[in-house]
Amino acid sequence: MTQPNGKLWSGRFSQKTDVSVEAFTSSIDIDKRLYAFDIEGSVAHCKMLAKTSIISDDDAFQLIEGLGRIKRNIEHNEFEFDDSLEDIHMHIEHALLQDVGKVALKLHTSRSRNDQVALDVRMYLRDAVRFIIERLVAMQKVLVSLAKQHIDVILPGYTHLQRAQPILLAHHLMAYYEMFDRDIERFKDNLKRINVMPLGSAALAGTTYPIDQKYTAELLGFPKITSNSLDAVSDRDFIVEFLAGASLCMTHFSRLSEELVLWSATEFGFIEIDDAFATGSSIMPQKKNPDVPELVRGKTGRVFGDLMGMLTLLKGLPLSYNRDMQEDKELLFNSTDTLNACIEVYTQLLPGIKFNATTMRQAASAGCLDATDMADYLVGKGMAFRDAHHCVGNAVSYALQHKKELYELTLDELHSFSDRIEKDIYNILSLKQMIERRTSYGGTATANVMAAIKVAEEKLAGETKQ
Repeated sequence: MTQPNGKLWSGRFSQKTDVSVEAFTSSIDIDKRLYAFDIEGSVAHCKMLAKTSIISDDDAFQLIEGLGRIKRNIEHNEFEFDDSLEDIHMHIEHALLQDVGKVALKLHTSRSRNDQVALDVRMYLRDAVRFIIERLVAMQKVLVSLAKQHIDVILPGYTHLQRAQPILLAHHLMAYYEMFDRDIERFKDNLKRINVMPLGSAALAGTTYPIDQKYTAELLGFPKITSNSLDAVSDRDFIVEFLAGASLCMTHFSRLSEELVLWSATEFGFIEIDDAFATGSSIMPQKKNPDVPELVRGKTGRVFGDLMGMLTLLKGLPLSYNRDMQEDKELLFNSTDTLNACIEVYTQLLPGIKFNATTMRQAASAGCLDATDMADYLVGKGMAFRDAHHCVGNAVSYALQHKKELYELTLDELHSFSDRIEKDIYNILSLKQMIERRTSYGGTATANVMAAIKVAEEKLAGETKQ
């Protein structure tokens, strides 16, 4: 029976909670999305209580049936939420009391909201990370497919946003495949710390009841159980780790976004984004704006903010649980939602991009991007690299003054810089040769990139089967 306060915890209190306090401390608007995990955890807890004879099988049956009805009510929008009940745990417990009567009061035996919420968040994040990995794999497949389709397209590679050396577009796209692959590996590693069951830690010190945590963990699919009850109810490291991984992943999305914004500008003209993923101007009829990449780039800051918010939230907290931790879910949910939205929109956007191969090739053919290859050629003729670098630097200066490319200089002009230069230099300075001669592991040679695509396809096929 509840006290006059109306709270399930109110036995110690003589005054009703102020309405402003109820509104201020309520988290139900945020944590109600944990309802399915809370009910799943409660069902497993209930089964464990019956297995260990802490409650009867009949009580367990009633509780599990009642929890099932509550879940259906929530899913059918037939459940009423109320700030006075604080959080999703109290809502479900209160609804269960109304549904099955006093037997509902037995469900919380050997359990605290402290280990209960820790369980719910771990279950939520476990599912969220698995889904993020699945969606990232789907997007990687798009990148690999684009690389394979455009294996012959050449564009300038950049350093300092200045044209540097020719590379394959496929090589550039596969660089992002690698970035997202590391993100996937980080999320997989994060799962090892997420997938640990805290239930049984109770408020902070464990419980006196003869519970079977291993059985509960098996029911909920946890391979490990937390080793320290104090740590279990106050640990949010796994959330910080996720937010750090999400921030890195969003950094990669932001870098890709920046390039798509630049490449779609008239000054580059390398790509055209599909009309379905662009917007216009309210005043300038000619405009086609890359709003999707810009928004992804902007949303990156939100995820960074969630990480900093979580670190700040935890940095001064004593053991064990503190109500500050209630704020963790809004930060976590915002980042999972934001990251998922960005992955989904890019998976849809990327296949529709039109790559302007002619414009890219023309850009790769201008600006003396063959200078390093000429220097390497001279090294092959016996000149020290630093001498070759200086020699080619003089040739570049001459070419720029005469509005020519190095490959456009006559043999006589080239001889004025070094008599080691022979007619075979022109083959070395061709775009095709500049690509194909870069055979070092991870380089842009076509054979290298095709091999990388094959490895990626095999890996992605394995990910899909898991």
